[in-house]
Amino acid sequence: MLLLLYTLLLFYHLNVTAEKHFCRIMGDPKYPLFSKDGDITIGSILAIHSKLALSSFEFKQKPQLLSCSSVNLQDFRMVQTMIFAINEINKNDILLPNVSVGYKIYDSCGSRLASMGATMALMNEPEFAAGETCNAQSSIHAIIGEPQSSATVILSRTTGSFKIPVISHSATCECLSNRKYYPSVFRTIASDYHQSRALAYIVKYFGWSWVGAVNSDNDYGNYGMAIFLNIAQEEGICVEYSVKFQRTETEKLKIVVDTMKKGTAKVIVAFLTSFEMNNLLDQLSIQNITGLQVIGVEAWITASSMITPNSFLVLGGSLGFAVKKINIRGFADYVLKAFWETAFPCSEIERNSSQTELSCSRYQDLLVLKNYNEDVPEQRYASNIYKAVYAVAHSLHSLLKCKEHEGCKKNLTIQPQQVVEALKNVNFTVKMGDHVWFDNTGATVAQYEVVNWQQDSDGSIQFKPVGYYDASLPPDQRFVLNTENIIWAGGQLEKPRSVCSESCPPGTRKATQKGRPVCCYDCIPCAEGEISNETDSNNCKQCPGEYWSNAEKNKCVLKAVEFLSFTEIMSIVLVFFSLFGVGLTVLVAVLFYSKKDTPIVKANNSELSFLLLFSLTLCFLCSLTFIGRPTEWSCMLRHTAFGITFVLCISCVLGKTIVVLMAFKATLPGSNVMKWFGPAQQRLSVLAFTLIQVLICVLWLTISPPFPYKNMKYYNEKIILECSLGSTIGFSAVLGYIGLLAVLCFILAFLARTLPDNFNEAKFITFSMLIFCAVWITFIPAYVSSPGKFTVAVEIFAILASSFGLLLCIFAPKFYIILLKPEQNTKQHVMGKF
Repeated sequence: MLLLLYTLLLFYHLNVTAEKHFCRIMGDPKYPLFSKDGDITIGSILAIHSKLALSSFEFKQKPQLLSCSSVNLQDFRMVQTMIFAINEINKNDILLPNVSVGYKIYDSCGSRLASMGATMALMNEPEFAAGETCNAQSSIHAIIGEPQSSATVILSRTTGSFKIPVISHSATCECLSNRKYYPSVFRTIASDYHQSRALAYIVKYFGWSWVGAVNSDNDYGNYGMAIFLNIAQEEGICVEYSVKFQRTETEKLKIVVDTMKKGTAKVIVAFLTSFEMNNLLDQLSIQNITGLQVIGVEAWITASSMITPNSFLVLGGSLGFAVKKINIRGFADYVLKAFWETAFPCSEIERNSSQTELSCSRYQDLLVLKNYNEDVPEQRYASNIYKAVYAVAHSLHSLLKCKEHEGCKKNLTIQPQQVVEALKNVNFTVKMGDHVWFDNTGATVAQYEVVNWQQDSDGSIQFKPVGYYDASLPPDQRFVLNTENIIWAGGQLEKPRSVCSESCPPGTRKATQKGRPVCCYDCIPCAEGEISNETDSNNCKQCPGEYWSNAEKNKCVLKAVEFLSFTEIMSIVLVFFSLFGVGLTVLVAVLFYSKKDTPIVKANNSELSFLLLFSLTLCFLCSLTFIGRPTEWSCMLRHTAFGITFVLCISCVLGKTIVVLMAFKATLPGSNVMKWFGPAQQRLSVLAFTLIQVLICVLWLTISPPFPYKNMKYYNEKIILECSLGSTIGFSAVLGYIGLLAVLCFILAFLARTLPDNFNEAKFITFSMLIFCAVWITFIPAYVSSPGKFTVAVEIFAILASSFGLLLCIFAPKFYIILLKPEQNTKQHVMGKF
């Protein structure tokens, strides 16, 4: 407890002691390169020079002030733009009417060390009055700078505790959008979030799915590339490699160049600052790596430092996003005369004075730019500095409660936090016509020009605008490109291709190669019955039921409909045998009719024989109904005609068999059986047997008739158009009834086979029934196992085979005797032997 009290007392003593101490600067004061006193003061840190000469750190003497060299023309123009804007405001009777605006502009020399010194100098006064304490408020109301993102991060972290607003004109890192860590940072340029997305969109727009990526290993490059990689993945763009380096990492740069050299990607996304890009350009030129289509960012795509004698060989045709070029009216004339007369600290008159000669030495290298302004129209960031100055002026205008005729309340104390809050609400239009306001991340709306590296006829490099990206427009209007005006890498007029695998044509699908990005794939043909009708299809689509894929697998076409048509060779053969059977039957009938009075015709029951021949003719003809495209009528006709004609045929054969048996019984003594089965009974029996089949068919057609059916089970690629039975029971009943009559006929004929020779027609009937039953028994498995139109062919074959069997077995012997053995066609011979 005592220790705690002692500690508290110690801290209280130190705090009271510190408050009583007066401020003094340890070391030499750092003065701004350009300054002007005013009621309000805007500070700025810019890299007016790009090289810093460091003194030796031997700790033997007091460190000297840092010395800078090598003028950075772009940032010097930013200085002139800032002073130009402040002068405009001071002359403005509406904006801050009775308030003068001053400035303090420090040179960071492109060095973090010099930048930190400038930051501390801005937050403090170079000199302190006697008795002044260290807890006074900074005289700076806002700081404009720095040019680079990493430097702006350092600046904002230093000033953040004091809530001094920092407004950068070119720091685009998305990291600065985090209001939790950078609540007082504003930018008159868009965040790289938009530029990174736009890079992915331009790559997608040109169909490049295989790219390389290289970025600066700092906040600017790492954050920007991370966003690009995420969006690229969402858009289906594959990155072959993503490498990074810092400007001081020579060995790592060589590794980066070697990676680019070995890579197969023809398009490189370079998210680099101008410093790293210059280093990369040097290495690419040394190794003569050309032909790469480079996509750049605003940091280097229009940088004049990139224009070297050999740069076009490497970067010719490059595309990239640049800050929109805006002309500030009156600025080009200002940098030639008024600036040097009013704002430049060291004039010709002063330089002749020995007293100011030493202080003027730091401005010597700037004087060479006095009569030069040719670069002014190409300065793209000048308008951002201009807007930043006016944003601070508008925020202070509202805080000082300025009114047009009454002026501003100059006695008000303005805290830095108040300026931060006021900046969030600024909303104005500058004289160039641009509307200025800050979004919730502290940045402005993204507006880029798409520029293309082209070479004029005189060999000079030009940055030609070929499109734009404007995030303030609707999504479908934000990105516009004029591809006809683009010159591609190597001076080519044709867009380069950069893909890991060539596009899969319609009829194929993509199959990702194992262990490689999704953009590397093989093209696999679609399976049968599947199609892909677009390029680079991930999946093949199954064709609908009645459709099948064409040979190219890019279109679903109607399946071929298969049925036994009259034009097929098999059908022609079957028709031939059918008609041949008809002709042969008619021939036998004609022959029998011409010989109807001969003993052999009379002995074989000529009436039943002629009826049998008629039914056989119908059997041969009914086979024709099975050929051709099935329709409702043909399906009903073919099965009913088949069933009825065959029953008529078998009924006639059965009648002839019964007649044989009855005739044998009639020869026995005392038998009078023939009177019970005379011609009238024979006709009635045939009619009765046939009517039963007609009744079965009528019931079948009434309850569930056959109908045309598209069978898609046998084949995937075609439809079998066949006649569905409708009712399997009905068809079974028709076949069963025919089979019953055939078996009955076979049994009776078999029993009559041993009768005397003059009645041996039963032997031929037995043999014909044996063939008939054999044909139809073998028909069943053949019918079931035969696919498609062959099922119909088997049925026709069974009809023809059984019909020919009946015709030949029953009538061939008689045909033989009538034509070839007429001497046996006598009553004596028939009664005696036949």
